Amino acid sequence: MLNRLLRPQPTLRAASSLTQKPVSALPCFQTRAYHRVPTLAHESQFKNNGIPEFMSPEAFDFAWTQYQTLLVDKLNLLTQDTVDADAKPGELLVKYSRRPEMASVFNYASMAHNNHFFFNCLSPTKTQMPEKFERDVTETCSSVESLKLDFLATANAMFGPGFVWLAKSLEKEGMLHVFCTYNAGSPYPAAHSRRQGVDMATHTPETQLGNQHAGAMGAHAPNQKNMAPGAVDVQPILCVNTWEHVWMMDYGIAGKEEYLERWWDRINWEVVADNYNRISVNKGLRSNVPTWNRSLNMV
Repeated sequence: MLNRLLRPQPTLRAASSLTQKPVSALPCFQTRAYHRVPTLAHESQFKNNGIPEFMSPEAFDFAWTQYQTLLVDKLNLLTQDTVDADAKPGELLVKYSRRPEMASVFNYASMAHNNHFFFNCLSPTKTQMPEKFERDVTETCSSVESLKLDFLATANAMFGPGFVWLAKSLEKEGMLHVFCTYNAGSPYPAAHSRRQGVDMATHTPETQLGNQHAGAMGAHAPNQKNMAPGAVDVQPILCVNTWEHVWMMDYGIAGKEEYLERWWDRINWEVVADNYNRISVNKGLRSNVPTWNRSLNMV
């Protein structure tokens, strides 16, 4: 009850109502727009009714329609009349992951990709995890409930905006990893230079940035290998968005934990299992985003 009393919904909804038109980045200067906001599987239902028991129509409009439009408009503005004008965001985030002078293109491309990945794995109703995928989850995580507890605890403890990912290992069959990326950081090994998988507020100067391993933490992971940040060979199959603008409108300042709990019940496990099955161990693309992601027209 206290959480609901703390929710500043009227103010936030009022702010949302002032920006009902899609946010645009100087559209009068755009001659061509190659990058477009993709259509989600249940978009019309989400627009009219929100995501039942998870996200209101206003919050969906703010976090998807308006925000994704902003990202796409910015990306079009940055790439128009260049060789990158028709490159997909997934290609751009890999191409510029090691180019600091191209940080703006990377950030908008990676954020557009990550936000789409999050919304693409949502369902208007609770779905059942496919049997084979559930067996694999149980084998590597001991149980689905154990995975849920670990995943939500990681997301709830994450201080600051970003994404928490569930990824499949390309080195060991059935192995799953849970890890964070901050801000617009990318989960892909090919973009390891911009994973941003470290919370700099808790990162000590004597700890090397390369000493990171998905699913392991600091001194509690004695068998870590010294790798560049993000160099663990994995491909993502699911993520949750922890940026405050996604959950604060519906859940208020203190509502992140409830947001995460409700999100878990609206995961489209058919999509997640399909993502999982399309990734082949030792055959995934290490220089680019995986081929199954190319079916998402945003990528």
